[in-house]
Amino acid sequence: MARTIRPQDLIDSTVLDPEGSKIGKVGTVYVDDNTHQPEWVTVKTGMFGQKESFVPLSGADVDDAGVHVKVNKNKVSEAPRIDAGGHLSQDESVELYEFYGMPSPRSGQHEDATHSGKENRGSQSRTGGQAERGKGDARTDDMVRSEERMNVGTEEVETGRARLRKYVVTEEQQVTVPVSHEEVRLEREPITGGDPNLRADIGEAEQDVVLHEEKPVVQKESVPMERVRLGKERVTEEQTVSGKVRKEQIEMDEDEGRGRRPHK
Repeated sequence: MARTIRPQDLIDSTVLDPEGSKIGKVGTVYVDDNTHQPEWVTVKTGMFGQKESFVPLSGADVDDAGVHVKVNKNKVSEAPRIDAGGHLSQDESVELYEFYGMPSPRSGQHEDATHSGKENRGSQSRTGGQAERGKGDARTDDMVRSEERMNVGTEEVETGRARLRKYVVTEEQQVTVPVSHEEVRLEREPITGGDPNLRADIGEAEQDVVLHEEKPVVQKESVPMERVRLGKERVTEEQTVSGKVRKEQIEMDEDEGRGRRPHK
């Protein structure tokens, strides 16, 4: 580490790789038994931060942006899966250092896990080292139990577009219209009695009669029929969101001479 840093100062800090890419948030800090200096951190990755990967703090630096480590983001995602809920054994520490291609700074020593949260304090190591205290004045015989909770909200996203489009179709219509026409009819009227105005000439003669009829005439006009517009309405429905959350359980083991009874 570039400078002395308290473990509780690292909790929830952003972890960045050498290229400045965000790896995740610090979940748990592991400190050395003897120096009580941070040696490892776990980074919350994956959906809902369910996965925790170990990241070495050797050569790391801390500033306002977060914790700058010396390993690549892709390398962290491939780190061995080790339970981040308890004590980090020597074998597990060696396995992690070998994975990152880094020499183990100490051999034969174990490291303590400090629980994430506002009160951050380590658990006592198997070598009997002094437990690391975090923020506040919590006693060394206290233990903080934490659990994850799902915070579900909503966001508005575009799901589609609707538009009005007008187009023309042609259809056949039949309309019955009454029409009339004239026809020639021969009418005969007998002449009785003498009429001095009538001349009785013998000879040839012609007379024309003009006939008429009605024909259908079609005229078209455009008339407004209705108004059409687009409207929106908000419909609320319920959807179920599921996800896995973790929580810690605390057990107490009594001495064998007095019997062993776990408490939760």
